[in-house]
Amino acid sequence: MMGGQQNGLNQLVSFLLGVSAAAVLIFFFSSAGGGWSATTDLSSWANGTVTTTTTTTAAPAAKETNLTSSAAHVEEKANLTNSQAAAAEEEEEKELEKLLAAVADEHKNIIMTSVNEAWAAPGSLLDLFLEGFSAGEGIARFVDHLLIVALDDGAFRRCRAVHPHCYRLAVAGRNFTDEKVFMSEDYLDLVWSKVKLQQRILELGYNFLFTDVDILWFRDPFEQMSMAAHMVTSSDFFIGGAYNPANFPNTGFLYVRSSRRAVGVMEAWRAARASHPGKHEQQVLNEIKRELVERRGVRIQFLDTAHVAGFCSNTRDFATLYTMHANCCVGLGAKLHDLRNLLEEWRAYRRMPDEQRRLQGPVRWKVPGICIH
Repeated sequence: MMGGQQNGLNQLVSFLLGVSAAAVLIFFFSSAGGGWSATTDLSSWANGTVTTTTTTTAAPAAKETNLTSSAAHVEEKANLTNSQAAAAEEEEEKELEKLLAAVADEHKNIIMTSVNEAWAAPGSLLDLFLEGFSAGEGIARFVDHLLIVALDDGAFRRCRAVHPHCYRLAVAGRNFTDEKVFMSEDYLDLVWSKVKLQQRILELGYNFLFTDVDILWFRDPFEQMSMAAHMVTSSDFFIGGAYNPANFPNTGFLYVRSSRRAVGVMEAWRAARASHPGKHEQQVLNEIKRELVERRGVRIQFLDTAHVAGFCSNTRDFATLYTMHANCCVGLGAKLHDLRNLLEEWRAYRRMPDEQRRLQGPVRWKVPGICIH
């Protein structure tokens, strides 16, 4: 872990302040109607933070044959008979299975991320995320195995404009088009729906690597993952020891191999929500991680922040860096500012002759950084 104890303490304080500040912010899910609409930034599911950045954008033309408005979709499902609802669910299941078969690599790995309309808008995080694969070292191929989960119709439209594999996540009985307050019941239902979707992917026989869209990839992160692990997670803070449950997980970067044990883990994770009311999925995983290890024999690998880093705790050496997560960073604008600068630094690093790279030493982030220092 980079830095001394004092630096680690400072980073932890910054992290806690960021989470505290985020808890009072409000964000909106915009409707999918045409024309001009105000959209509000939704945080990545696994960050445990919410950023609120309101932008006004022109909604792209909808592919009407593929979309229904979120509100109408929820109302329609509520009015279905049991047989109609079962048929609709069967169709959704077939669509998911079709997408997974198209996206999976030869090892049945699925890479997945999630976006709302603000994060998917032109020039926003989705574009930057995809750009990172082309700028990375031998990782452009991963885009072919990427499934983008859209949280609203605007995000789905934008996804289909830039990527072939898009899945519209709908939560039965919930309408997410109106205002949702961070950690409200509707918000928690949404973030927990991710775990349900991930469980279903495992049940269908696929492994998944979930990556928040505010993560830049530079190298192949599978190189850092142990074949012995059932679950691999990034770390907000890495205390030491790849299998040490004292490390702080960040499920914004989470890999799980498909198996009966893995499905059982997801079931236990979801069930633990009831005994930890008012907490989101990452908080609950942190609460039950020792039980999973000690009672269920689950091998959880925590990735070293020297390789799979974040703004909470990061390396300054591109020679060891595989991914960088804009965690501990509140605000869409702040995330974009620092990640764009970081990508330009990476490109400059890659243009250096090999000998100069070896002698480069610590990376010098562009100044001023809003979140990364």
